[in-house]
Amino acid sequence: MMSHMKIEIAPSILSADFCNLERDLKAIDHADLVHVDVMDHHFVPNLTIGEPVVQRICEVTDLPVDVHLMIEDPDRWAPEYAKLGAASVSFHMGATHAPVRLARQLHAMGCKACFAVRPAEAVEPIFDILSEFDMILVMTVEPGFGGQKFLDNQMAKVRRLRDEITKQGLDTKIQVDGGVSPATAHIVAEAGADVLVAGSAVYGAKDRAKAIDDIRAKAEDAYRD
Repeated sequence: MMSHMKIEIAPSILSADFCNLERDLKAIDHADLVHVDVMDHHFVPNLTIGEPVVQRICEVTDLPVDVHLMIEDPDRWAPEYAKLGAASVSFHMGATHAPVRLARQLHAMGCKACFAVRPAEAVEPIFDILSEFDMILVMTVEPGFGGQKFLDNQMAKVRRLRDEITKQGLDTKIQVDGGVSPATAHIVAEAGADVLVAGSAVYGAKDRAKAIDDIRAKAEDAYRD
C-alpha cells in the first residue's frame, strides 16, 4: 500500500476579507495550501473571483494555490488557471465533458488535477479513472456558499473512496470541503480524508494559526490510513 502524506490543511479564502486579502493570506502562512473558490453564477448560484485576483494570490502567497472551479466549461478554463500559477485545479464531475483529457492537459502544464464530487453525486463512476487524478474533492456541503453545516452523511462516500484508492495502490489524496472545523476534523480524517478545507472555522477564529493547528491535530489523531 502506498504511504500517505500527513494531514494537510487548506484554509478557504471564501471566508477571508476580500478587501484585505494579502493580510488574510499572511495570517494562514503555516497552512499547507490556500483554497480558492472560483464561482461563475451559472454552475453554482454565487459569483466570487476570477483570473486577475487568482493571479495576484499566486504572486503574493508562498503557499501552493488550490483552485476549486465551480464553473461551467472547465475544459476551456481550467488550463488558464494552471497558467496563472495554480498548483492544483479542481473541476466538477457535472461540468466537464472530457475529465481524463483535462487531467492530462493540467499534468502536462505541471499542475495537479483534482475531480470534485457534489453531495448528491456518487464516487463509483470515477473508480475506473482514479489513477488520472492527484486528488478527489468530496463536498460535504452543496457548493456555492461558505459557512454551511457539515453533512456527515458524506463520510460513507469518503470511506468507499479511501478503500478503492488503497485497493488500486494509488496515492490519490481525498479532500473534504464544507463545514470542517475543530469539531468535525476527526470525523473526516477517520473516514480517510487527508486534505481538509476550512473556511469560517479558520477565518472566523480570533487566532487563525491556532485554529489551523487545532484542526490539524484533531485530524492527525483520528486519521485512517
